[in-house]
Amino acid sequence: MGDYMFMLENHLSANQFRVVERMRDLAGEAGSNIFLTGGAMRDTLAGFPVRDLDFTVEGNALKLAKVAEKKLGAKLVSTDDHRKSAELLFPGGTTAEIAMARQERYTKSGARPQVIPATIHEDLRCRDFTVNAVALSLNKASLGLPIDPTNGIGDIERKELRTIHNYSFYDEPVRMLRLMRFKARLGFAIDDRTRAHFDNAREAEMLSRIASDALGDELRKMAEEPNAGDLMEALEQEQLIDLYSPALPGPKLNLAAFQKLQKARQMVQSGVEFRLHPLPLFLNVLLEKLNAKERADLLKTAGVTKAEVNASQKLDAVAKKLERDLKSAKLQKASQLYQVLMQAPGEAVLYLLLNSAQRLVLDRIKNYFQKHLPASLEITDEMVAATPGTPKFQKAKEQMILTRLDARPKKPAPAPEAVPAPPMSSFARGPSVRHAR
Repeated sequence: MGDYMFMLENHLSANQFRVVERMRDLAGEAGSNIFLTGGAMRDTLAGFPVRDLDFTVEGNALKLAKVAEKKLGAKLVSTDDHRKSAELLFPGGTTAEIAMARQERYTKSGARPQVIPATIHEDLRCRDFTVNAVALSLNKASLGLPIDPTNGIGDIERKELRTIHNYSFYDEPVRMLRLMRFKARLGFAIDDRTRAHFDNAREAEMLSRIASDALGDELRKMAEEPNAGDLMEALEQEQLIDLYSPALPGPKLNLAAFQKLQKARQMVQSGVEFRLHPLPLFLNVLLEKLNAKERADLLKTAGVTKAEVNASQKLDAVAKKLERDLKSAKLQKASQLYQVLMQAPGEAVLYLLLNSAQRLVLDRIKNYFQKHLPASLEITDEMVAATPGTPKFQKAKEQMILTRLDARPKKPAPAPEAVPAPPMSSFARGPSVRHAR
């Protein structure tokens, strides 16, 4: 059991593990059983970076989320009263979902499920794929105990995607899109039986039963994927991208731009702090080659909100302002460039990598990703003389990072080339010597 906690501590960022510890203590005080589940466990076991934490609670998850908001300084981003779940943003930038352990029963394909409270074992058996149905107990009596009723750990080791039950794609047809998203992200194979279920559900026209809000939720998940190029190519090959627009398959799906976006996203190293709202940039690329009517139809089909559309439309102006700042001759120090880009929206930074024609701007952004952000990781929490998670801590750590950036030694100037000696006269020349190269 201790092995799993040790693995978790070594895989999560310091801030993520701190949130795990605090949520464990908070649930213990409330008398609730809490588990780390879903994507957080899958990515930890598979060796991928953990983007968000997923907690499942046997009990009132929404009440626990409000306690976390009050006692831990977390911000309540959104709640789902139907599924009894909440999304929280903790100090330091860690995001987490807290959900009630539940069973979901579908009266018809694609319909809103009936939700009833359940145990953690019942909850895991109702999930989509086995790799997402692994939990780790954070409770005092069973701390570090893995719970794996569908052999998800085995499938992670085999790098295989497998549905938990035969009617998975019929109950929730959007899982057909989700399957391809996980395949593109994880690089896992689809097991034969799951592929057969996929093909059968497709033949039964289950894709037509995906609701607009489900398409929109999946589109937002696509935007979060760092390998956008591979994902969009896979969706086109599976003829799934036309669920969003019949105009997209073919030249209007700008796969070259998505591959460029993928390379830009991959410049952001795991573990660094990089604030990014991915949907505006993703929409910008997705809609780039569509005409006005095709854009409007796609946004309506996916239920994209007016605020999300506005954010995408304003991205060009935000990025151009940032481009002017980055061209400034005043940015002489590494710390100055670091501060400008740390305060800039991440989507605007990546937009410039995709679209800017200014060599200086591109070079400065690349230096930020390749040198300055990695250098910031040299300042660990243990080096800061303040309580982690407090404003004083954040300010002290930032100042230490700025000092470290400006103190980094420059590459030494190359040594002057030695002036060759004048050739010896023929009568003074010794025996011939063959030099190794």
